[in-house]
Amino acid sequence: MTNSRREGPIVKKNNIYNYADSNSDFKEEGKVQLKREVNLISGISLIVGTMIGSGIFVSPKGVMRNSGCVGTGLLIWLGCGVLATFGALSYAEVGTMIPKSGGEFPILLEAFGSIPSYMFAWTSSFILKPSALALLSLTFAEYALAAAMDGIGCGHPPEIAVKLTAVVVVMIVVLVNCASVKLSTNFLTIFSFGKILSLLIIIVGGIVMLAHGHTEHFQNAFEGEQPGVREVALAFYQGLWAFDGWNQLNYVIEELKDPYVNLPRAIVIALLLVTGLYMLTNVAYLSTMSLPTLLASPAVGATFGKRVLGSFVWIIPLAVSWSVFGTCLGSCFTAGRISYVAAREGQFTKVLAMLHVKKLTPAPAVILNGILACLMIIPNDFDTLLDYFSFSMWLFHGSTCAALLYFRYKRPDQPRPVKVPIFIPIVVVLAAVCLVLAPIIDNPQMQYLYAVLFILAGFAFYIPFVHLGIKSKFIIRTNLFFQKLLFVTLPDEDD
Repeated sequence: MTNSRREGPIVKKNNIYNYADSNSDFKEEGKVQLKREVNLISGISLIVGTMIGSGIFVSPKGVMRNSGCVGTGLLIWLGCGVLATFGALSYAEVGTMIPKSGGEFPILLEAFGSIPSYMFAWTSSFILKPSALALLSLTFAEYALAAAMDGIGCGHPPEIAVKLTAVVVVMIVVLVNCASVKLSTNFLTIFSFGKILSLLIIIVGGIVMLAHGHTEHFQNAFEGEQPGVREVALAFYQGLWAFDGWNQLNYVIEELKDPYVNLPRAIVIALLLVTGLYMLTNVAYLSTMSLPTLLASPAVGATFGKRVLGSFVWIIPLAVSWSVFGTCLGSCFTAGRISYVAAREGQFTKVLAMLHVKKLTPAPAVILNGILACLMIIPNDFDTLLDYFSFSMWLFHGSTCAALLYFRYKRPDQPRPVKVPIFIPIVVVLAAVCLVLAPIIDNPQMQYLYAVLFILAGFAFYIPFVHLGIKSKFIIRTNLFFQKLLFVTLPDEDD
């Protein structure tokens, strides 16, 4: 038996076809492709679940430190919400113009060609997403183990225990995301409701304190040293870490039901909800502690819990652990779609473009993200991972919004299901430039040089394997091995 499109014999066993060559894949009855299983609620949960992590429990002091006073700090938190909303709305326009999964990748590919899109896919797949997952899993392990150790009076958990727990967390979220898209989105919805409930507990505690007349920390809110341009930029840098995740729905557009309607709706609802929760949570914190006390606190949420919740103080570490685990699920869910789409466009090795024949999930791409995250957990610490992640992230956010401006100029008549005022992407581009340059100018470190060198190192693979199209027998055999091992296949094309 032969096939006009493939060389080599075809073997049929248990209704599965195996083509013994470089295009080897498995087939079963039914169409193998990503399914639209993300509805409006799941979309909101994906954004909220990824945005609300540990940041709101630990990072408010970073904003307040650079703000100089309570009033300016609250305005910067509001500004972070507005900027995140502007970015998300800009992504909604280009996402509905180019309704493909992969976040920034298809947008940069369409606007600027294969090199910028490859640099994004390379950097995201091997730095941004794995470091984010590693960072989140380490945070979960720190809080969960600290709560457990305090409960039995054993002090701070050893570093090896934290890292092993983080690795276990990564393995669990990878397993869930490989098992089923529907299972993943259901978990995300559950964890998102839990996160909102956790913040509502803090907010209600703050309201009770305000009702009892504890408003002294809001009096003369704008008194103090006013921040300069550099301090404002750094305050935004800290606040936007807590808002990170506003672009997550663009990574799964091909799995979103009715994307032209649900994408903008989910973005607006999620961003308004998170911004409101963050503002009220900061007000709750300040109802119980002065600005100097807040700045001296190692974890603002824990300090709040000790002062307000009494015997229920355990709610805070539980809330942080719950929140961070949900963010791990969301981060891993979207991460696999980047390398999956890049491989589908011929920029990564073919096995990453394959789906599990029964689960219809991009299992190889998800597993790759998990393996890299585990490798990053072992040698690095929280601060190093944060530097890598934050520096590179806004470089591509700004490039994507610049692509929107490019499309407005080059394709003014192309249909746009969502169209935002032109000043919105301009603001995001300018903010991205400031956020990329501010930390380097303020505190230059080797991590930033490493990030740039790693991005440029992608050319060592792009030139031979993408630009020149060199075929490696070793890569072909490796693809075939993992295809059989993971029981995956190239997706069917649309009719």
